[in-house]
Amino acid sequence: MSKATVIPFGPQHPVLPEPLHLDLVIEDETVVDVLPQIGFIHRGLEKLVETRDIHQYIYVAERICGICAFGHSMGYAETVERLMNVEVPKRAEYLRVIMHELSRIHSHLLWMGLAADAFGYESLFMHSWRLRERILDIFETVAGGRVILSYTLLGGVTKDIDAPMLSAIKDKINSIKGEYAELCNAFLKDTSVKNRLVGVGHISYENALEYGMVGPFARASNVNNDVRCIGQGAYSDLSSFEPILDTDGDCYARVKVRALEVLQSIDIINELIDKIPDGPILNKVKGFPEAGTEAVNILEQPRGEVLYYCSGNGTKFLERMRIRTPTSQNIAGMTMALKGCDLADVNMIVLTIDPCISCTER
Repeated sequence: MSKATVIPFGPQHPVLPEPLHLDLVIEDETVVDVLPQIGFIHRGLEKLVETRDIHQYIYVAERICGICAFGHSMGYAETVERLMNVEVPKRAEYLRVIMHELSRIHSHLLWMGLAADAFGYESLFMHSWRLRERILDIFETVAGGRVILSYTLLGGVTKDIDAPMLSAIKDKINSIKGEYAELCNAFLKDTSVKNRLVGVGHISYENALEYGMVGPFARASNVNNDVRCIGQGAYSDLSSFEPILDTDGDCYARVKVRALEVLQSIDIINELIDKIPDGPILNKVKGFPEAGTEAVNILEQPRGEVLYYCSGNGTKFLERMRIRTPTSQNIAGMTMALKGCDLADVNMIVLTIDPCISCTER
């Protein structure tokens, strides 16, 4: 019988964009157990509600994560608006969802580049990030920033996007489609890529439900849990929405789900630009949350469901702000996917799950 060896993986590792530490228990070249350790970059952002008022904290929420920045500002704003019974103008809801879906495209393209780099496909990495730059160009034109946008306010958004700009956004994202199809062919049909992904890191439908997995990680195991199906905000005006699902539950399925979600986001943006109503973009929020009030909100971030909770105390400061991120839900499933895999496949399994440690540790 072979002797078990504990090998540390991370927090500093060439394939990891963020500090995740795993103690891998290895027998021969097979992983038999996994112990994750996090907490290296905890910043205490939720505690800052005690010193930043409800309007200031939106800029803190946006800095929870550089990749999901817009989504966190939108999720926080929706939660406080629900807490204070604020009605957001319809046009502002449309603009928020358009920007959020652009953020999903940028996040997935960033991830695809990192995944390509991990299995040594440098040209695929460069092409993925080249297309991502076009999305960041849109952000810069609309909001003035490429990563931190500061576009969302309580009650609406900071500025309107006029008809010529909306048309330009539509043209730019549609111009990506042809090149993106070539990118998808490489990810989904290239033999060398499939050799690294197919059958690796399998999670069954039953295990995905048992471990409470969310996002593309869960949908790759055929778990239909996309929050956009609820129809909050402008999502309720979509003619139809069906989550991208796969039944295989392996690394290849997780790549496929994310790859197809980019095309789905482009379709959502096109439809909302065609339907966007005229009207105001901001309903200024006055007053403070009443003491004892509570609100809960959920949002589908690129990595999955985020839950926001806040409570008021009658002052300009919130009593409590709590955020449950997708990676918090997916860490248990990640350890399950790693058990029984080859040591050489650990990096690919971790990357296809796409843990966001900045969000998780806050």
